[in-house]
Amino acid sequence: MSDRPEIQPAEGRLGVLLPGFGAVGTTVVAGVEAGRRGLAPLTGSLTQLQTIRLGKRTEGRAPLIKEFLPLSELEDLVFGTWDPIPDDGYESALEAGVLERHHLDPIEDFLRSVKPMPAVFDKEYVRRLDGPNVKKGENKFALAEQLREDIRRFKSENDCARLVMIWCGSTEIYLRRGAAHETLESFEAAMKENDPSIAPSMIYAYAAIMEGVPYANGAPNLSADLPALEAAAQERGVPLGGKDFKTGQTLMKTILAPGFKARMLGIDGWFSTNILGNRDGAVLDDPDSFKTKEESKLSVLEHILQPEMYPELYGDLYHKVRINYYPPRGDNKEGWDNIDIRGWMGYKMQIKVDFLCRDSILAAPIVLDLALFLDLASRAGMGGIQEWLSFYFKSPQTAPGLYPEHDIFIQHRKLKNTLRWLGGEEPLTHLGLEYYD
Repeated sequence: MSDRPEIQPAEGRLGVLLPGFGAVGTTVVAGVEAGRRGLAPLTGSLTQLQTIRLGKRTEGRAPLIKEFLPLSELEDLVFGTWDPIPDDGYESALEAGVLERHHLDPIEDFLRSVKPMPAVFDKEYVRRLDGPNVKKGENKFALAEQLREDIRRFKSENDCARLVMIWCGSTEIYLRRGAAHETLESFEAAMKENDPSIAPSMIYAYAAIMEGVPYANGAPNLSADLPALEAAAQERGVPLGGKDFKTGQTLMKTILAPGFKARMLGIDGWFSTNILGNRDGAVLDDPDSFKTKEESKLSVLEHILQPEMYPELYGDLYHKVRINYYPPRGDNKEGWDNIDIRGWMGYKMQIKVDFLCRDSILAAPIVLDLALFLDLASRAGMGGIQEWLSFYFKSPQTAPGLYPEHDIFIQHRKLKNTLRWLGGEEPLTHLGLEYYD
């Protein structure tokens, strides 16, 4: 095991930059401020609520994660955003319809103070969304330079010691890696040539990395998971995390599928359908944006179940995912799953799951945790891909050639063991033989 890094103290203000200030972004900002004022609980956040066991069970040491490691305090967070729609935080939150007025009105003054900067946005990549608050430039490289200037100005004007950036924008159209994404030189040349393979989220990722700002991608589109940007982040010591927040239906899959596999139960089919009516639902109504999301959601079961190792159990699994835009539902998404399983002697059984969830309510604590953990990684000198944060993502970023781990319980053990290592404690194997010697 490599030597434990020295963690720099969490002194000063931490700027949390959010490209995208719709349902997820406003819910994060409102929730943190409500938590700071003692008006609402921060349920769902590991950094705020979860303990971490240290040493043997008999030692009784289980501090809160935030007491064990030097995380930034909520009072030190300051938010900056970009969005093509110029509404301030209060108006945007009302439009998103996630939070009720009794939560928004007491913090209206704060929410109105958070106004989005003009965004790097192009309807070619998100066709069901538009707005006037958009940057202009001669090419994509010029737009990246404007973002870098925004980052520097925000840091200075808000007296921030450090920054992190987390993509909370919409899902872009499906793109594949290409020649433009191979090296930093080819990437910058492609931006100057307005190459269509360079999407807006990639421009944000590039700007963040070049400014030394940790970056995480909460959507399934190609963003920082490119050879050029991964190498640049590694060279500059900038932490990266991604991609696609694990919230509703996929969260349930990563909980249920490991259980079926642990008991060696066969699965013949897993049919998933969703209805949602927020801005994300409208964007995903475009087939090219849905293709991006579909790839992210479909990969989970294959990696968890390992059909090549267990062909008789999972080799013929039929997995189908559907997302349907249904405006009356708003942000209150419904994920319905039908699972056809097989047990002893091949007898068939079924499981039905109907998850009436609130998409942004589940995503908001992920954004907070990622902001604090990415900042911790940065202060510990941990540059490049942070695979220990896979717990939060549908499509975890990994080193080239390494398959991602999707089992949420393995991801959780990895996250906590990384935290133990950072704090100078031994990772837990849960072997426990010493109790019976």
